Amino acid sequence: MDWDKLRVFHAVAEAGSFTHAGESLNLSQSAVSRQISALEESLSVPLFHRHARGLILTEQGELLFRTARDVFAKLSMAEGLISESKDRPKGPLKIQTTVAFGSTWLTPRIREFLDLYPEIQVSLVVDDAELDLSMREADVAIRMAPPRQPDLIQRHLVSVQVHIYAAPDYIKKHGTPQRPEDLDKHRLIVYGDDARPPVQNINWLLDIGTKAGGERKPILTVNNFYGILRAVVSGLGISALPDFMANEFTELVRVLPELTGPPVEAYFVYPEELRSSKRISVFRDFLLRKVAETRLS
Repeated sequence: MDWDKLRVFHAVAEAGSFTHAGESLNLSQSAVSRQISALEESLSVPLFHRHARGLILTEQGELLFRTARDVFAKLSMAEGLISESKDRPKGPLKIQTTVAFGSTWLTPRIREFLDLYPEIQVSLVVDDAELDLSMREADVAIRMAPPRQPDLIQRHLVSVQVHIYAAPDYIKKHGTPQRPEDLDKHRLIVYGDDARPPVQNINWLLDIGTKAGGERKPILTVNNFYGILRAVVSGLGISALPDFMANEFTELVRVLPELTGPPVEAYFVYPEELRSSKRISVFRDFLLRKVAETRLS
């Protein structure tokens, strides 16, 4: 199978059109189309259904695309490992983590990492959905739950504690609860519907201190901790937040400080194939050092 044609096929399958693939490959649309037609002719099967709105892979095209995607992912990994010098780690490093952790804690500290390792090109993806590291959708991930994929190396970073917080404006207007039962009278912001919430019993704030048969109604639900944080900072209500988020907003006040919610376990994970990567080892060590230096728990 001709390598150049396979490269063009991979680009077309990812882009969904000859035009967009040509732009990424610096080829004309007609040149891309000719390469695909030649590949189909050599294989004696159609790889795409062509229609006015774009291209759709045939069954045989799907099979070839899965294989090609795996091949190109492995090549990208090899290229990154080869590019690292003996003395200085360098090359691309794609990091994925949750919106809350990435936005409030990690992003402000990336500058220090890049000052230490200027030859590493960091790409940070903040997304609460888990990317597939084995398919190189990212190189490493920081997750707030143990990884489910068995082929990933995992390093426990920290047990993040969760406490109750409110903004000074809220306390000035609504007062401070003195006992858990007082939460019945307050505006609570809790985690919204989610098929896989970060921790079990995530909305313990609705239950603690309630009488038998009692039920608290939240004023707002958000299925993202960063959204909850912004609502609390605005003075809308009281919520349970990971300490690493609340600590970045020093004006927030810890309410009922004796109460602690279920901890959030943070893990650093990466594929087995990247075990020897210097980029990953220096980033792991940087994370462990910053976790130890800052109040995450």
